[in-house]
Amino acid sequence: MGSTLRQKVLTLYLHTSALDSQVLGWSIYDGAGADAHTTGDSDEPPYETGLDALKDGWRLIQQPVLIPPYPGEEYSTSFMKYGFLFEKLEDV
Repeated sequence: MGSTLRQKVLTLYLHTSALDSQVLGWSIYDGAGADAHTTGDSDEPPYETGLDALKDGWRLIQQPVLIPPYPGEEYSTSFMKYGFLFEKLEDV
């Protein structure tokens, strides 16, 4: 019987829109069933930067759309706007 591939999805929220900036938040969803991590279940992110995830074999499939702030809202807080979505296929 051949191998069966399952998808893992990794979301990293970075400090800036640059892939080599620091990871601030993350979540991992494992279709292979090995890992089931979400934001807040670890003190340490799975990677220091988005670039580190690429070096580990994750494929970048979506990066944030950069939208300038409305005038007067430059320093207000809201959602984490620099979210990157990665995937990896693994044998099960």
